Amino acid sequence: MHRSIYLTLCLFSLASTAQVFAEVTTDVENLENEPEKTPLRTKISNKAQQLQTQLKVDARAAQAEEVKDPFQPLNRKIYQFNDVIDRNVLRPVAVQYVEKVPKDVRGSYTQFRNNLGEPWNVVNQLIQGRPARAAKSLGRFTINTLTTLGLADPARRLGLSHEDERLGITLGYYGVPSGPYIMLPLLGPSSVRGVIGSAVDSQARPQKYILDDNDGLYWSDQSLRVIDTRSEILDVEGVLTGDRYAQIRDIYLQRTSYAIAEKKGLESESLFTDIDDEFEDEFDEDQSDSTEPTF
Repeated sequence: MHRSIYLTLCLFSLASTAQVFAEVTTDVENLENEPEKTPLRTKISNKAQQLQTQLKVDARAAQAEEVKDPFQPLNRKIYQFNDVIDRNVLRPVAVQYVEKVPKDVRGSYTQFRNNLGEPWNVVNQLIQGRPARAAKSLGRFTINTLTTLGLADPARRLGLSHEDERLGITLGYYGVPSGPYIMLPLLGPSSVRGVIGSAVDSQARPQKYILDDNDGLYWSDQSLRVIDTRSEILDVEGVLTGDRYAQIRDIYLQRTSYAIAEKKGLESESLFTDIDDEFEDEFDEDQSDSTEPTF
Protein backbone atom coordinates (compact mmCIF):
# COMPACT_ATOMS: atom_id res chain seq x y z
CA MET A 1 0.00 0.00 0.00
CA HIS A 2 2.99 2.33 0.40
CA ARG A 3 3.24 2.69 -3.36
CA SER A 4 -0.35 3.89 -3.45
CA ILE A 5 0.16 7.30 -1.82
CA TYR A 6 0.39 9.20 -5.11
CA LEU A 7 -2.42 7.26 -6.74
CA THR A 8 -4.58 7.89 -3.69
CA LEU A 9 -4.10 11.61 -4.14
CA CYS A 10 -4.97 11.32 -7.82
CA LEU A 11 -8.24 9.52 -7.18
CA PHE A 12 -9.09 11.75 -4.24
CA SER A 13 -8.53 14.99 -6.08
CA LEU A 14 -9.97 14.02 -9.47
CA ALA A 15 -13.22 15.03 -7.86
CA SER A 16 -11.90 18.06 -6.02
CA THR A 17 -13.44 20.36 -8.60
CA ALA A 18 -16.71 18.54 -8.13
CA GLN A 19 -16.48 18.93 -4.37
CA VAL A 20 -16.26 22.69 -4.69
CA PHE A 21 -19.76 22.72 -6.20
CA ALA A 22 -21.14 19.66 -4.45
CA GLU A 23 -20.79 21.50 -1.15
CA VAL A 24 -23.28 24.08 -2.40
CA THR A 25 -25.94 21.39 -2.86
CA THR A 26 -25.77 20.52 0.83
CA ASP A 27 -27.46 23.85 1.57
CA VAL A 28 -30.62 22.53 -0.06
CA GLU A 29 -30.36 19.24 1.83
CA ASN A 30 -29.95 21.11 5.12
CA LEU A 31 -33.08 23.14 4.33
CA GLU A 32 -35.09 19.94 3.94
CA ASN A 33 -33.82 18.66 7.29
CA GLU A 34 -34.57 21.77 9.37
CA PRO A 35 -37.31 21.47 12.01
CA GLU A 36 -40.78 21.72 10.57
CA LYS A 37 -41.82 24.32 13.15
CA THR A 38 -39.81 26.98 11.29
CA PRO A 39 -42.02 28.87 8.79
CA LEU A 40 -41.21 28.03 5.17
CA ARG A 41 -40.67 31.68 4.25
CA THR A 42 -38.16 32.04 7.10
CA LYS A 43 -36.29 28.92 6.01
CA ILE A 44 -35.99 30.17 2.45
CA SER A 45 -34.95 33.64 3.59
CA ASN A 46 -32.25 32.25 5.87
CA LYS A 47 -30.86 29.98 3.19
CA ALA A 48 -30.89 32.77 0.63
CA GLN A 49 -28.87 34.95 2.99
CA GLN A 50 -26.36 32.16 3.58
CA LEU A 51 -25.91 31.53 -0.12
CA GLN A 52 -25.63 35.24 -0.81
CA THR A 53 -22.84 35.51 1.75
CA GLN A 54 -21.00 32.50 0.34
CA LEU A 55 -21.14 33.83 -3.21
CA LYS A 56 -19.72 37.25 -2.38
CA VAL A 57 -16.14 37.72 -3.54
CA ASP A 58 -13.58 37.66 -0.74
CA ALA A 59 -10.46 39.78 -0.65
CA ARG A 60 -8.12 37.11 -2.02
CA ALA A 61 -10.39 36.14 -4.92
CA ALA A 62 -10.70 39.83 -5.82
CA GLN A 63 -6.93 40.30 -6.08
CA ALA A 64 -5.27 40.88 -9.42
CA GLU A 65 -4.80 37.62 -11.31
CA GLU A 66 -1.01 37.96 -11.39
CA VAL A 67 -1.08 37.96 -7.58
CA LYS A 68 -3.50 35.13 -6.84
CA ASP A 69 -2.71 33.08 -9.95
CA PRO A 70 0.93 33.69 -10.99
CA PHE A 71 1.13 30.37 -12.83
CA GLN A 72 -2.01 30.96 -14.89
CA PRO A 73 -0.59 30.08 -18.35
CA LEU A 74 0.53 26.66 -17.11
CA ASN A 75 -2.55 26.23 -14.94
CA ARG A 76 -4.85 26.76 -17.93
CA LYS A 77 -3.06 24.09 -19.96
CA ILE A 78 -3.38 21.64 -17.09
CA TYR A 79 -7.05 22.56 -16.70
CA GLN A 80 -7.65 21.79 -20.39
CA PHE A 81 -6.05 18.37 -19.89
CA ASN A 82 -8.20 17.69 -16.82
CA ASP A 83 -11.31 18.82 -18.68
CA VAL A 84 -10.65 16.32 -21.48
CA ILE A 85 -10.38 13.52 -18.91
CA ASP A 86 -13.58 14.66 -17.23
CA ARG A 87 -15.63 14.96 -20.43
CA ASN A 88 -14.47 11.67 -21.89
CA VAL A 89 -14.13 9.46 -18.82
CA LEU A 90 -15.37 10.75 -15.48
CA ARG A 91 -18.59 12.47 -16.49
CA PRO A 92 -19.91 9.62 -18.72
CA VAL A 93 -19.27 7.13 -15.92
CA ALA A 94 -21.02 9.43 -13.42
CA VAL A 95 -24.04 9.69 -15.73
CA GLN A 96 -24.32 5.91 -15.94
CA TYR A 97 -23.92 5.67 -12.17
CA VAL A 98 -26.90 7.98 -11.64
CA GLU A 99 -29.01 6.19 -14.24
CA LYS A 100 -28.28 2.64 -13.06
CA VAL A 101 -27.97 2.99 -9.27
CA PRO A 102 -31.14 3.91 -7.29
CA LYS A 103 -31.08 7.27 -5.54
CA ASP A 104 -31.58 5.71 -2.10
CA VAL A 105 -28.56 3.46 -2.60
CA ARG A 106 -26.41 6.38 -3.75
CA GLY A 107 -27.56 8.46 -0.80
CA SER A 108 -26.74 5.70 1.68
CA TYR A 109 -23.27 5.28 0.19
CA THR A 110 -22.60 9.03 0.36
CA GLN A 111 -23.72 9.12 3.99
CA PHE A 112 -21.61 6.04 4.80
CA ARG A 113 -18.57 7.73 3.27
CA ASN A 114 -19.21 10.96 5.16
CA ASN A 115 -19.62 9.04 8.41
CA LEU A 116 -16.23 7.41 8.01
CA GLY A 117 -14.75 10.89 7.79
CA GLU A 118 -16.19 12.05 11.12
CA PRO A 119 -13.20 10.90 13.25
CA TRP A 120 -10.89 13.03 11.10
CA ASN A 121 -13.32 15.92 11.49
CA VAL A 122 -13.02 15.49 15.26
CA VAL A 123 -9.22 15.59 15.09
CA ASN A 124 -9.20 18.79 13.04
CA GLN A 125 -11.76 20.46 15.28
CA LEU A 126 -9.69 19.66 18.36
CA ILE A 127 -6.60 21.08 16.66
CA GLN A 128 -8.63 24.19 15.89
CA GLY A 129 -9.42 24.53 19.59
CA ARG A 130 -13.14 23.88 19.16
CA PRO A 131 -13.86 21.02 21.60
CA ALA A 132 -17.62 21.67 21.64
CA ARG A 133 -17.83 21.22 17.86
CA ALA A 134 -15.57 18.15 18.11
CA ALA A 135 -17.94 16.65 20.68
CA LYS A 136 -20.84 17.11 18.26
CA SER A 137 -18.94 15.39 15.46
CA LEU A 138 -18.00 12.53 17.77
CA GLY A 139 -21.64 12.27 18.82
CA ARG A 140 -22.70 12.16 15.17
CA PHE A 141 -20.28 9.35 14.45
CA THR A 142 -21.34 7.34 17.50
CA ILE A 143 -25.10 7.71 16.93
CA ASN A 144 -25.04 7.11 13.19
CA THR A 145 -22.68 4.15 13.46
CA LEU A 146 -24.54 2.40 16.27
CA THR A 147 -28.02 2.94 14.83
CA THR A 148 -27.55 2.57 11.06
CA LEU A 149 -23.89 1.58 10.55
CA GLY A 150 -23.44 5.04 9.06
CA LEU A 151 -25.88 4.45 6.20
CA ALA A 152 -28.31 7.13 7.43
CA ASP A 153 -28.10 10.32 9.46
CA PRO A 154 -30.42 10.16 12.49
CA ALA A 155 -27.98 12.42 14.37
CA ARG A 156 -29.09 15.37 12.25
CA ARG A 157 -32.62 15.03 13.61
CA LEU A 158 -31.12 15.45 17.07
CA GLY A 159 -29.52 18.75 16.08
CA LEU A 160 -26.03 17.37 15.39
CA SER A 161 -25.22 18.81 11.98
CA HIS A 162 -22.35 17.68 9.76
CA GLU A 163 -19.29 19.91 9.39
CA ASP A 164 -16.65 18.73 6.95
CA GLU A 165 -13.01 19.36 7.86
CA ARG A 166 -9.72 19.24 5.97
CA LEU A 167 -6.20 19.84 7.19
CA GLY A 168 -5.76 22.64 4.65
CA ILE A 169 -8.65 24.48 6.30
CA THR A 170 -7.13 23.86 9.73
CA LEU A 171 -3.79 25.28 8.61
CA GLY A 172 -5.59 28.32 7.25
CA TYR A 173 -7.41 28.64 10.57
CA TYR A 174 -4.04 29.32 12.18
CA GLY A 175 -2.96 31.79 9.54
CA VAL A 176 -0.82 29.60 7.31
CA PRO A 177 -0.83 31.35 3.90
CA SER A 178 -2.47 29.47 1.06
CA GLY A 179 0.32 30.25 -1.36
CA PRO A 180 -0.34 30.67 -5.08
CA TYR A 181 -3.27 28.95 -6.76
CA ILE A 182 -2.25 25.87 -8.69
CA MET A 183 -4.11 23.50 -11.00
CA LEU A 184 -2.66 20.01 -10.67
CA PRO A 185 -2.85 17.28 -13.34
CA LEU A 186 -5.79 15.04 -12.42
CA LEU A 187 -5.81 16.58 -8.94
CA GLY A 188 -7.78 19.69 -9.83
CA PRO A 189 -7.74 23.14 -8.17
CA SER A 190 -5.57 23.62 -5.12
CA SER A 191 -2.88 25.74 -3.50
CA VAL A 192 0.42 25.02 -1.81
CA ARG A 193 -1.40 24.77 1.52
CA GLY A 194 -4.13 22.68 -0.06
CA VAL A 195 -1.65 20.17 -1.50
CA ILE A 196 -0.05 19.63 1.90
CA GLY A 197 -3.46 19.26 3.52
CA SER A 198 -4.73 16.82 0.89
CA ALA A 199 -1.63 14.64 1.25
CA VAL A 200 -2.30 14.25 4.97
CA ASP A 201 -6.08 13.92 4.52
CA SER A 202 -5.58 11.02 2.13
CA GLN A 203 -3.65 9.12 4.79
CA ALA A 204 -6.29 9.76 7.46
CA ARG A 205 -9.10 7.74 5.90
CA PRO A 206 -9.91 4.56 7.83
CA GLN A 207 -10.47 2.67 4.56
CA LYS A 208 -6.75 2.88 3.87
CA TYR A 209 -5.97 0.80 6.94
CA ILE A 210 -9.08 -1.39 7.08
CA LEU A 211 -8.47 -2.51 3.49
CA ASP A 212 -4.68 -2.46 3.72
CA ASP A 213 -4.39 -6.11 2.72
CA ASN A 214 -6.88 -5.93 -0.13
CA ASP A 215 -5.78 -3.52 -2.84
CA GLY A 216 -8.68 -4.49 -5.08
CA LEU A 217 -11.35 -3.46 -2.57
CA TYR A 218 -9.41 -0.36 -1.59
CA TRP A 219 -9.11 1.00 -5.13
CA SER A 220 -12.69 0.03 -5.90
CA ASP A 221 -13.78 2.11 -2.93
CA GLN A 222 -11.62 5.06 -4.01
CA SER A 223 -12.92 4.89 -7.57
CA LEU A 224 -16.54 4.75 -6.43
CA ARG A 225 -15.88 7.70 -4.14
CA VAL A 226 -14.69 9.81 -7.09
CA ILE A 227 -17.65 8.76 -9.25
CA ASP A 228 -20.15 9.43 -6.46
CA THR A 229 -18.73 12.90 -5.83
CA ARG A 230 -18.78 13.73 -9.55
CA SER A 231 -22.38 12.57 -9.86
CA GLU A 232 -23.52 15.05 -7.22
CA ILE A 233 -23.02 18.05 -9.52
CA LEU A 234 -24.43 16.72 -12.78
CA ASP A 235 -27.57 18.82 -12.33
CA VAL A 236 -25.75 22.06 -11.54
CA GLU A 237 -22.68 21.97 -13.78
CA GLY A 238 -24.48 24.09 -16.38
CA VAL A 239 -24.14 27.06 -14.03
CA LEU A 240 -20.60 27.56 -15.29
CA THR A 241 -20.51 29.55 -18.52
CA GLY A 242 -17.85 31.59 -20.22
CA ASP A 243 -14.39 31.29 -18.68
CA ARG A 244 -14.86 28.09 -16.69
CA TYR A 245 -11.24 28.05 -15.55
CA ALA A 246 -11.51 31.47 -13.91
CA GLN A 247 -14.86 30.62 -12.34
CA ILE A 248 -13.60 27.36 -10.85
CA ARG A 249 -10.52 29.13 -9.51
CA ASP A 250 -12.46 31.96 -7.89
CA ILE A 251 -15.09 29.65 -6.40
CA TYR A 252 -12.34 27.48 -4.93
CA LEU A 253 -10.60 30.49 -3.37
CA GLN A 254 -13.87 31.99 -2.13
CA ARG A 255 -15.19 28.83 -0.52
CA THR A 256 -11.84 28.07 1.14
CA SER A 257 -11.59 31.58 2.59
CA TYR A 258 -15.22 31.50 3.71
CA ALA A 259 -14.82 28.09 5.39
CA ILE A 260 -11.82 29.30 7.39
CA ALA A 261 -13.48 32.56 8.44
CA GLU A 262 -16.74 30.80 9.35
CA LYS A 263 -14.89 28.52 11.77
CA LYS A 264 -13.31 31.59 13.37
CA GLY A 265 -16.76 33.10 13.84
CA LEU A 266 -15.91 36.26 11.90
CA GLU A 267 -18.68 38.55 10.66
CA SER A 268 -19.36 38.40 6.93
CA GLU A 269 -18.90 42.17 6.61
CA SER A 270 -15.23 41.80 7.52
CA LEU A 271 -14.70 38.90 5.14
CA PHE A 272 -15.98 40.08 1.80
CA THR A 273 -15.74 43.10 -0.43
CA ASP A 274 -18.90 44.89 -1.47
CA ILE A 275 -20.78 43.63 -4.48
CA ASP A 276 -21.05 45.96 -7.44
CA ASP A 277 -23.53 48.74 -6.54
CA GLU A 278 -25.66 48.20 -9.60
CA PHE A 279 -26.04 44.48 -8.91
CA GLU A 280 -26.84 45.23 -5.27
CA ASP A 281 -29.61 47.64 -6.28
CA GLU A 282 -31.10 45.10 -8.68
CA PHE A 283 -31.00 42.43 -5.98
CA ASP A 284 -32.80 44.71 -3.51
CA GLU A 285 -35.48 45.51 -6.09
CA ASP A 286 -36.00 41.83 -6.82
CA GLN A 287 -36.33 41.13 -3.11
CA SER A 288 -38.92 43.88 -2.61
CA ASP A 289 -40.96 42.81 -5.64
CA SER A 290 -40.86 39.09 -4.86
CA THR A 291 -44.05 37.22 -4.06
CA GLU A 292 -44.81 34.07 -2.10
CA PRO A 293 -42.86 31.18 -3.67
CA THR A 294 -44.82 28.42 -5.33
CA PHE A 295 -43.88 24.80 -4.74
